[in-house]
Amino acid sequence: MTEIAHGTVIVQSGEAVLPRWWRTVDRVTIFCVLALFAIGILLGLAASTPLAQRNGLDPFHYMIRQLAFGGMALTAMILVSMIAPVTIRRLGVIGFFGAMLALAMLPAFGTDFGQGATRWYSLGFASVQPAEFLKPVFVIFTAWMIAASQEVAGPPGKSVSLFATCVIVGFLVTQPDFGQGALIIFAWSVIYFVAGAPMLMLFAVMGIVAVGGAIAYSNSEHVARRIDGFLSAEIDPTTQIGYATDAIRNGGLFGAGLGEGTVRWTLPDAHTDFIIAVAAEEYGVMLVFVIIALFATITIRAFLRLIRERDPFIRLAGTGLASLLALQAFINLGVAARLLPAKGMTLPFVSYGGSSLIATGIAVGMLLAFTRSRPQGEIGDILLSRHAGRGR
Repeated sequence: MTEIAHGTVIVQSGEAVLPRWWRTVDRVTIFCVLALFAIGILLGLAASTPLAQRNGLDPFHYMIRQLAFGGMALTAMILVSMIAPVTIRRLGVIGFFGAMLALAMLPAFGTDFGQGATRWYSLGFASVQPAEFLKPVFVIFTAWMIAASQEVAGPPGKSVSLFATCVIVGFLVTQPDFGQGALIIFAWSVIYFVAGAPMLMLFAVMGIVAVGGAIAYSNSEHVARRIDGFLSAEIDPTTQIGYATDAIRNGGLFGAGLGEGTVRWTLPDAHTDFIIAVAAEEYGVMLVFVIIALFATITIRAFLRLIRERDPFIRLAGTGLASLLALQAFINLGVAARLLPAKGMTLPFVSYGGSSLIATGIAVGMLLAFTRSRPQGEIGDILLSRHAGRGR
C-alpha cells in the first residue's frame, strides 16, 4: 500500500473509512464524553427515581429515556465526526435556517409545559427545544460568514452574522430565555474575537449586553428575583439554590455514599439543572473535580489542535463549539455553587434532557470532525514555506 507524506499526517491511499476515522479522531475526547455520559447515568439513577415516583411512573422511567436519548446522541456524535468539514458547513447552514424558522414559530405552535416560558414543541411522546439545536448550527453559520468576509471580495459576513445574532437573541428574550441568549452572544463574540475583531467592537458588545441586562432587571420580575437572590447575603433554604448549597456542603470531600443523599427528594430539578448537587452530596467534591477535569480536557485538547489549523472556517467554528460547551458547563456548575445567578441550564452529557443531549452530541461530533488530523499541513508548515520562498 502506498503511503504519501503530506504535512504532519501520513495518508494511506485506499484506507477504509472506519480505520482512517479511528486513526485521525481525538480518541481522548471520545473517552471523556463517554465518561461524562456514564457519570450522568449513575447520578440519574439516584436523582430521577423520586421524580418518577411523584409522577406515578416506573422508578426507572427517566433513566430508560435518558439511555435512549444518550444512545441517539452518541450515535449522532460518531456519525457527524466522520463527515468532512465542508459537508458539515453546508449541512450546518441549512440546519441554521431550519432552526431559525422553528424558533420563530414557537409563539404560535410551542408550549411552555406550565413553566411560563414557551421554549418547546410537544410531540406527544417527547418534546423538542429548538434553541438547543440552534446553538451548534449558529456557530457554523457565524464561522462561515466571518471566514468568508476575510476573503478578497468576500461578503459582509461580520455584519450579517451580527444581524443574525440580534434576531436570535430577540426571539429568545421573548420566550423568555435569557440564558440561551447569553450563550448565543458569547459564541458570536468568541468567533469574532478569534477572527481578529477590534477591541473597541468587543467593548461595545459588552456595553450593549450590560444595558440589556439592566433593562431586563428593571422590567422582568423573574430576572430581578433571581439576581436579588444571588446578591442576598442570606440563602433561603427552601429555594433550589438553598437545597443545592446544603447538598454540596453536606457531601464534603468524599460524599455521604451511594443512595444516602436527600437533595434528590426535595429538589425539583435534581436530575436536570442541579444534577451536580446530587453528585456533590452522594460522591463528594472529588467527583465534581473529576467532572470539571473531563470538560477541561475536552476544551483544552480542542484548542491545542485548532491552534495549528490553517483553514479559517475550521479554526473559527471549532473554537466556537469548544467555547460554547465549556461555558455551558461553567454556568451550570457556577449556579449550583452560587457563583452565578440561578439560570436553568443543563450540564452537557450529564443532565437529563433529550434535546440537550442530542444537540450536544451533534456539536461535539462537529468538534471531533474539525479537530481530526488531515493531510493538509499546518500553519507552521505554511509560514516556513513562505519564509523559504522569500529567502530564494
